[in-house]
Amino acid sequence: MVTLLLDATRLEVVLSPIERALARRSDPVHVDRSHITKVQLTDDAWTWLRGVPNPGTHIRGTVAMGTWRSAGAADFVVVRRKLPAAVIDLEGDDEFTRLVLTTGHGLALVQALRLEGDDAATEVTEIVASADAGTVPRRARPRSAPRPATA
Repeated sequence: MVTLLLDATRLEVVLSPIERALARRSDPVHVDRSHITKVQLTDDAWTWLRGVPNPGTHIRGTVAMGTWRSAGAADFVVVRRKLPAAVIDLEGDDEFTRLVLTTGHGLALVQALRLEGDDAATEVTEIVASADAGTVPRRARPRSAPRPATA
């Protein structure tokens, strides 16, 4: 899966060597934080694909990576199988209008974008882990009701 790095000014999507080959892209994707308008989490990233890969790779139901072009829009896509994904809408970015990224760290990304970043690029999971424990609410476990005594 992709590595997401975040600092005070930008989000960086770092690809593994295999992902770079399938996406036909040699450089990481850089997006200014100010261009991010919305982040949505989804269980089925395939429904978010629009257009055709140009350049990129598409093996139906297995992998979709690269730049997907449609009428007036270009999305950067890294989708694998039926894994959870983050859909990041962009406004004002020179290269892309949306990122669709399969990641198990979507919730950490949303939380990290809400926090103030520092100048060093840090992986989103580390940003959330280093934040105060009070900023991330935890769900309480439901308690089971006591059973009535039998006679």
